[in-house]
This record gives sequence, C-alpha cells and structure tokens, in this order.
Amino acid sequence: MVNWAEPAKKSLQQIYYFISEDSKYFAKEVVEKIISESERLIDFPKLGRKVPEINDDNVRELLIYSYRLIYEIGNDNINILALIHSKMNFKGEI
Repeated sequence: MVNWAEPAKKSLQQIYYFISEDSKYFAKEVVEKIISESERLIDFPKLGRKVPEINDDNVRELLIYSYRLIYEIGNDNINILALIHSKMNFKGEI
C-alpha cells in the first residue's frame, strides 16, 4: 500500500495547479505519471536511489520529470514523505 503524507499530497496538488496555468493536459499527465510511479514501488520498493542527504537504505527517491519523490520503505507499505523540485535540497526535515 502507498501512503502519502499530507505535505506530499499538498505538493502534488500545487504541482498540478502550477502546471495547469499553462496546460491542464500536461498537468494531468505529470500528476498521473507521479502517481503511477509511486504505485510501482509496491512491487519494486528499491527502485529508487538512496536519498543523498540521508544515509538510510530505506529512505529513497525517484526522479520523475523535474521532481524528487521521496519515500520510505515500510514493512508492508511505502510512505511517500515528500515531493519536491529536483533543484531543492532535502534536509531530512519531514
């Protein structure tokens, strides 16, 4: 099961609204891609690389378009911790 933390959900909404100012079609495509990639983590939890700012094998990230989907591998689930622009640093403050 994929669980999204509230800040990550809000980021996903903000990404949609930001992109939709130029193209609702592309905004929908980006959001759908992020969600579908997050769901792949159920079967392939170590698909992403370890987050460079955090030395923990269970905290990983997927790079999707220009965003970093940061997640933690749980016992039977994937916890989406953050969704940030790839140029931003993630300092582990979740």
